[in-house]
Amino acid sequence: MPADEDVLEERATGTRDLYDIATWEPRTVLDRLAVGLYRLGTLVFRALVVLLGLAIIVVQFVLGGIGATFAESPIAIALVAFSVIPALALAAYIYTSDVTTGEPAELLVGTFSLGVLLAGFAAVANSTLSAVGAIPAVGVVLFFYLVVGPVEESVKLLAVRIYAYRDDRFDAVVDGAVYGAAAGLGFATIENALYISRQLGMGTESVALVPVAIFGVSLEQVIGQGGGITAVRALAGPGHVIYSAFAGYYLGLAKFNREHFGPIVLKGLLIAAFIHGTYNVTAQVALGRLPGLFPDVPPFAFFLGFVLLYDGLFGYVLLRKLSRYRGVYRALDTSDADEQAAATLSPERTEFEE
Repeated sequence: MPADEDVLEERATGTRDLYDIATWEPRTVLDRLAVGLYRLGTLVFRALVVLLGLAIIVVQFVLGGIGATFAESPIAIALVAFSVIPALALAAYIYTSDVTTGEPAELLVGTFSLGVLLAGFAAVANSTLSAVGAIPAVGVVLFFYLVVGPVEESVKLLAVRIYAYRDDRFDAVVDGAVYGAAAGLGFATIENALYISRQLGMGTESVALVPVAIFGVSLEQVIGQGGGITAVRALAGPGHVIYSAFAGYYLGLAKFNREHFGPIVLKGLLIAAFIHGTYNVTAQVALGRLPGLFPDVPPFAFFLGFVLLYDGLFGYVLLRKLSRYRGVYRALDTSDADEQAAATLSPERTEFEE
């Protein structure tokens, strides 16, 4: 373990002023200038990240057809809203599972909005690295495990890290899961909007441009337009909430264990990316063979059953983790209350007692 103090600071034990020798705090004009520039730099960086994400989203709305589809077919907005209901319900349940103080609305809304805005980075990265999927035999598997999973989970975690994480009201490990779920909900919302608008507004040709095939054929071929794509996206949305809630929980754990910050955050990302990648690989590759074996069963039935089992399993694991936190929290509350009651009931000594 690296030392927290320089050897001089350890030996001086507060008897000497070690400013600018072995310790540091802002004292001079130059010191305060350095602090100000650092804070300005981090603020500008975060602003640039958000603005770039916003620019990508605007391009998707204008050139990707989302805006035109919404303008021409207002029903698309309703379909998007319906498609996120399951993810919203799961995120709300995770919110209610937070046994500590409730999270403020502005942080939740801000994190959700960042999940929407920063999703554009994932779209760009996935498109840029899509050639990985063309590698014979293993390309699709590598693409989902090494590109889609890590990229999308990192983007969602960034939505938590650059805003809610920095707030003092992010004051418990479990808060990370709540904000991670909010970021996942935002990501799922814009992703659903993209898929639904392309399906409704441009037909089969545009859908083929988006890697959302199931069982080796496009969604239009599987379940048709409109309600069908909404149903598929409604099933896909909760997964984003689950994955990013896992990563967010470990970000919260890292915030209060700073000596192991990097490894803890990486552990959370690895868990989230693996669950995410396995979901995609199974839906894209493994389930693709079932319709050939069972031609009388609708392909969507396989997908529905898989999603319910898969999300149910990892949703249960996530909720068990939150339940363990809640159990310890309440046990400590009970212990503190018992100690306080015992102290209150203890008889006071009188002048007649020795």
